[in-house]
Amino acid sequence: MEMESNHHQERIDTTLGDLIEALTEAAFEFSADERDAYVLAGLALEQILKRPLLRDFGAGEVLVEQLPEKQQSH
Repeated sequence: MEMESNHHQERIDTTLGDLIEALTEAAFEFSADERDAYVLAGLALEQILKRPLLRDFGAGEVLVEQLPEKQQSH
C-alpha cells in the first residue's frame, strides 16, 4: 500500500484484495469467533465503499462523487 498526503486529503493506493485482507485481520482482533469477524469486515468494507469518491483531475481540481444507493425492492 502506498500513501500519499495532499493538503487535507489522504490517498491510499491499494488493491481491493489488500483492503479486504486488512479489514479481515483487524476484525479478527475484535471478534470472539470467525463468523463475527467476517461479518464485521464486511460491514466495514460496505461503509468504506459508501463514502463519496474523490477524483483528482490535476491542477488541484477535485470532483466529489457519491456512489448511487442500492435500489431496494419491496
